[in-house]
Amino acid sequence: MPEVKKQTTVFEFGYLVNGDDKSGKVPASPQIKPISGEAYNYLRKLCLCDDSESRFMRLKQVDSCEVLQVKNYAGVIFTPDGTQIEVLPKVAKNSDDSASRVSLLMMLKSLKQFRHLQTNNANLAENKIPLLEVFISQFLASVNTLIKRGLKSDYVLKEDNVAFLKGKLLVGKQVKHNFINKHKFYVEYEEYLQDRPVNRLIHTALVKVKSYSRSANNQKLLQELLFAFADIPLSNNVKNDFASVKLDRGMKYYEAPLAWAKLIIDGFSPLTLQGKSNAFSLLFPMEAVFESFVAQYLKKHITGFGEVSAQVSTKSLVDYGNIPYFLLKPDLYISRKSDTDKSNDIVLDTKWKLINEKNSKRKDKFGLSQADFYQMLGYGHTYLNGEGDLVLIYPKTDVFSSAFPDSFNYDGGVLKLWVVPFDIQAKCEKRIDLSCLNIGLI
Repeated sequence: MPEVKKQTTVFEFGYLVNGDDKSGKVPASPQIKPISGEAYNYLRKLCLCDDSESRFMRLKQVDSCEVLQVKNYAGVIFTPDGTQIEVLPKVAKNSDDSASRVSLLMMLKSLKQFRHLQTNNANLAENKIPLLEVFISQFLASVNTLIKRGLKSDYVLKEDNVAFLKGKLLVGKQVKHNFINKHKFYVEYEEYLQDRPVNRLIHTALVKVKSYSRSANNQKLLQELLFAFADIPLSNNVKNDFASVKLDRGMKYYEAPLAWAKLIIDGFSPLTLQGKSNAFSLLFPMEAVFESFVAQYLKKHITGFGEVSAQVSTKSLVDYGNIPYFLLKPDLYISRKSDTDKSNDIVLDTKWKLINEKNSKRKDKFGLSQADFYQMLGYGHTYLNGEGDLVLIYPKTDVFSSAFPDSFNYDGGVLKLWVVPFDIQAKCEKRIDLSCLNIGLI
């Protein structure tokens, strides 16, 4: 069995196994990664709970050995014993760590909270920097830039019992505290300090990442930055501080560090593993990430053809007593500007699944899902009146590199479904080919 490490990388749908198991049942496979017994048991308990925390992995058996299979999430999983498990998206049969990591980062930029990500750094691929360290390094870089520009100060209202009169004398508290010590003054005054909500939040985020970074470079820079924030207290009410933040016209350079600080303080992502151990995760549902990435791309690159809308939800599958049931929400909808006929509109849906254009046998069906085809049929009848074009978009892989030459036909071809790949790693203008719909991209 490979050595159990505190940091390991596994691909989406890969397996984790108890590395302390001495039974000899663990099968030798590059897909199976050992982790400490403590980490495994922690994740196993999460897997068996009824909460949403269990949705990112499941218990399985592989060759009579119990394993945990990571599902369609990517990111980093933390466990109470300090183990960090990096989960990378499976974008090809023989996925490369570096390529998958860069692809994920590029897709994350389409999410609002990750718009500040820098993905053009060659070091990301060359040095195989773990995801967590990428996020931390970019946060630290943004704070470093902030300090060079100068931390903003603000007038802070303070109360104190001082030896000389300044500001406003608080008569009631003066009588209470200084009835005997009449040489003192209980006053309220304003002081120009860096103790303002936005600085407290950034300081809090710096302290939080200190325990998670294992990079010597990150730790070195972190110490320097913490020194610069030494006179600024930590936030004791994060919610109120975020609500109080107002970035003035001359504070645009605060946007990136503040955005990172919010992500860090909130636990980085929609899926957190707080529990009693206070461990947390940095996990992203790949269906949502891929959908957002494709939507952003098409909105930007389809021009002059029609309006591209995301997450349209104007139709339902059925009505009951004039009440709509089962809302139908296609990922993307293209409405043609030149025609009011809905049959000329196009419904598109993204699927984060690996299909194989070579598996054309009747039983294999290219790895396509019958449920997905039924879903698209529902979209076609409700949004297009049962006539026109539908598109299923899958990630491009080494076994799915080009659009299917023919459409899948409903109702004798009145309603057509096209299957096309989206190349995450290609140059911007070459990521998708929609020539089957006579749509050009810029």
